[in-house]
Amino acid sequence: MALRNEQYNQILRDYDERRLQSKRELDKRIQEAYEAIPELKGLEDEIISLSAQSGRLALFGDTEALAELNAKTERLVKKQKQLLCAHGFPEDYLDLHYQCEKCKDTGFIGSEKCSCFKQAVADLLYEGSNLKAVLERENFGTFSFKYYSDDYIDETIGLSPLENMRKIVAGCKSFIKNFGKRHDNLLFLGNTGVGKTFLANCIAKELLDRGYTVIYLTAFRLFDILEKYKFGKEEEDSLSAASQFEYILDCDMLIIDDLGTELANSFTTSQLYLIINERLLRQKSTLISTNLSLDNLIANYSERIYSRIISNYSIRRIVGEDIRLLKAMKT
Repeated sequence: MALRNEQYNQILRDYDERRLQSKRELDKRIQEAYEAIPELKGLEDEIISLSAQSGRLALFGDTEALAELNAKTERLVKKQKQLLCAHGFPEDYLDLHYQCEKCKDTGFIGSEKCSCFKQAVADLLYEGSNLKAVLERENFGTFSFKYYSDDYIDETIGLSPLENMRKIVAGCKSFIKNFGKRHDNLLFLGNTGVGKTFLANCIAKELLDRGYTVIYLTAFRLFDILEKYKFGKEEEDSLSAASQFEYILDCDMLIIDDLGTELANSFTTSQLYLIINERLLRQKSTLISTNLSLDNLIANYSERIYSRIISNYSIRRIVGEDIRLLKAMKT
């Protein structure tokens, strides 16, 4: 995906700052630990000395002496960890802590871009829909079943709203657990305010935490990007739209929220089919949420789209009262 030089350099600067911040935090932890456990400094100096000796022995091929030094170093490191634990510190307190352990906050694994780098690109291209702040509030840790009633059975599904939501949440967690092994897709149906977007954000948070790339777009924003990609005239806008379009097709998880709120026409229908079909072909997962019924999906879009969804998506109907209204009534 094409990035302008200043965009690419901005991402690299962010990674530089991550590493500098990690080093500053480590220096603070080292100072704190050495003040609390003076013996640690002597152990660290000895480990550094042994490391230098190991380098020389490796250069001359003295494998027997090298093995002895490595064993001694391991004993010293073990003693360090034991001292830390004995004084109430975590055993990894003197290690660098990275935001991404896979690439050590470099953005690359070998010559390949790490998934965190790809997500950084996505965050840059979709600044208006950045999920991070939202996901701090909306995740499985803050999800509550208390807004779903167990007092009646919904005729459309044969379950109470509470029973239904417990079943759906369990299915979502299974979806997350098997993500990457299978290429499943989800369709959330339900009235306004029943928790479709919240649940989609819960899934997004879990996948992001596992290192997958996730793009969240409202239907209105999605079709706005697609229109600029197809009809845009300004070179810079066209370049950005082309980058966004390719990422829409290729990210690990695409979330299309509030499908049906956009102005439906032949363009939106053809583009929605393109996105759904192309991501199926690439074996990339998609989650769609909508207030529309299945009958309305056919009426608003096409039988081809309906067929793709029915054949390839797990359909979850969420029922219940408008949670936003319930919250407003309690304030």
